[in-house]
Amino acid sequence: MLSLVAVTLLAMTQLFAQTDNVIDEIIWVVGDEAILRSEVETERKRMLYQGEKINGDPYAVIPEQIAIQKLFLNQAIIDSVEVSDETVENQVDNQINSYVSQIGSREKLEEYMEKSINQIRSEMRTNIKNAMIMQEMQRKLTEEVAPTPSEVRAFYETLPKDSVPFIQTQVEVQIIAMQPRISQATIDGIKNRLRDYTQRVLSGESSFSTLAVLYSEDPGSAPNGGELGFMGKGQFVPEFSAAAFQLTDPKKISKIVETEYGYHIIQLIERRGDRANFRHILLTPKVSAKEMADARSTMDTIRMELDSAKYTFEEAARYISSDKSTRNSGGLMTNRSSGSARQTMDELPAEVARVVANMKVGEISLPFNMKDANGRDQVAIVKLKNRIEGHKATYYEDYQVIRDLYENRLTTEMIEKFIREKQKTTYCKIRPGWDKYDFKYPGWGQR
Repeated sequence: MLSLVAVTLLAMTQLFAQTDNVIDEIIWVVGDEAILRSEVETERKRMLYQGEKINGDPYAVIPEQIAIQKLFLNQAIIDSVEVSDETVENQVDNQINSYVSQIGSREKLEEYMEKSINQIRSEMRTNIKNAMIMQEMQRKLTEEVAPTPSEVRAFYETLPKDSVPFIQTQVEVQIIAMQPRISQATIDGIKNRLRDYTQRVLSGESSFSTLAVLYSEDPGSAPNGGELGFMGKGQFVPEFSAAAFQLTDPKKISKIVETEYGYHIIQLIERRGDRANFRHILLTPKVSAKEMADARSTMDTIRMELDSAKYTFEEAARYISSDKSTRNSGGLMTNRSSGSARQTMDELPAEVARVVANMKVGEISLPFNMKDANGRDQVAIVKLKNRIEGHKATYYEDYQVIRDLYENRLTTEMIEKFIREKQKTTYCKIRPGWDKYDFKYPGWGQR
């Protein structure tokens, strides 16, 4: 008697013999898992939409990528590697919200993908869960990769000269930033506008979404009627989250909420467990020319006091700067992704890079205007703490760069070894016509 897996494989193999005149078809079988033409087309559309480069023919690259994922998923079952449903659901919400924000509306997303939003969510949930399990499985396979300094040195000494990475010029920069003082009259004007919007919605004169499209200053949500998509409490800034999650009636509107982004009013759309979908209207106070001039004057006074050593740059940053991300570190700016204080010019904010380009180490700049991370006007001064000119990486000066390069090589080798070994023990069949390509891993279909 054939096992369930054997029956499934037999049915899939028979389907391979059918003609191409079908709505969908099985193009690969890996283990007891099928890869459908529709899966490949969906992934191809996603990659094109997001501008991801496909290195090769998509009908070779994408099925092989899916097949590799299935090898990892199979091993994850054996090793009991899992990810939480909550983590997956949060990622699905974030991805849907991002797509809707980019394409303009849920309706446009459905039209582009030729599927309902529920179908998109269902497929996305499966894909994201699988991708996260695969990532966790890879992490588990490579978690013991920890080269010693002597191994890193030996690796560096065997690198061909043309393979030694070039380190771009890097700088270490300290910053003191100041938000201009906005007049109470400007703030009162903003609040009066928001109260007017609230009254127009409650009286039935206008819908919240229409007013959001017309007046909200949140570029991400305004085109969607202020809709933010399903999110949990931790995904909003605390002030917004506290006000939003107190709402229980979609017909009501929150009181005016002040956050680091400006002033909001919020409307509940729908709750789903710990997550909820809201609309909001954001208005941000505009800084006048006089307010900017006053801030520059104040900052210039601070700069002169620093030059006269009245206090240190670090002290001024801690007690004066409005930049939350740097003031506790004495104004030291760090790369958001790596956390390193050493940054290339293109990793710095454009306004800072322009000022730092011609500065000497230890010099403090004149005040200049720039935008903060939320797009608000501010005045800043910077100090060039250190400059490391561009050079070929050396073992002592750039140990971490060399170590990362070696660790990446070891990790890649371990993952590739896993894939090649797994190919040898996993059933694979490729539909005729889909097996004509030169795959990165040529062992497919040999078992």
